[in-house]
Amino acid sequence: MTSPRSQLKLLNIENKLRDSGIKGIAGVDEAGRGPCAGPLVVAAVILKDSNSEALARVRDSKELSEKVREELFPIVKAESLAFSIIEIWPDELDELGLHKSNLEGMRRAVSSLTVAPEYVLTDGYAIEGMEMPTLAVWKGDQVALSISAASILAKVHRDHIMIELDAKYPGYGFAAHKGYITAAHTAALAKLGVSKVHRKSFANIHKLLY
Repeated sequence: MTSPRSQLKLLNIENKLRDSGIKGIAGVDEAGRGPCAGPLVVAAVILKDSNSEALARVRDSKELSEKVREELFPIVKAESLAFSIIEIWPDELDELGLHKSNLEGMRRAVSSLTVAPEYVLTDGYAIEGMEMPTLAVWKGDQVALSISAASILAKVHRDHIMIELDAKYPGYGFAAHKGYITAAHTAALAKLGVSKVHRKSFANIHKLLY
């Protein structure tokens, strides 16, 4: 559970923006940069009230157990003024490259919000070409609550996709490793070959194809 001190740290950057008169703050984060299979997922969220007690457990999704992330997923949605979740699948990711896909996903996520934000906070990467001011925050999912909330939406949504892909492409173990390069995943690739949802631009997959 997030301590009051940790929660204060998460709210600090957003409270400073609100003190300057900015209210519609969107947090943006992604899940799935590292896996060699499955989509890259990017989420954007504008919280109704960052000081809501319902969000007291929100923090960087990597610091939370799967159970807690699942519990917080509908809470973050309910406590959002607006949210969006974007999927970028391997075909597009292979064409654009990972970094450009990440930036494109962030742009799409912000543009897909039903409420236009006044300010955008992103986790580590600046988004160029946005109409509103944006700020790339180093380790943003650890220091901005809206980015932490977006990280939960992106992570849980992606996990659900990987569980669905596990049923569609049995044998790879997607539900367990979520597409990351594990020993079990590598063994499955050696046995089954490359599937349609693997990222062909990733070194380990490219090596199997060429």
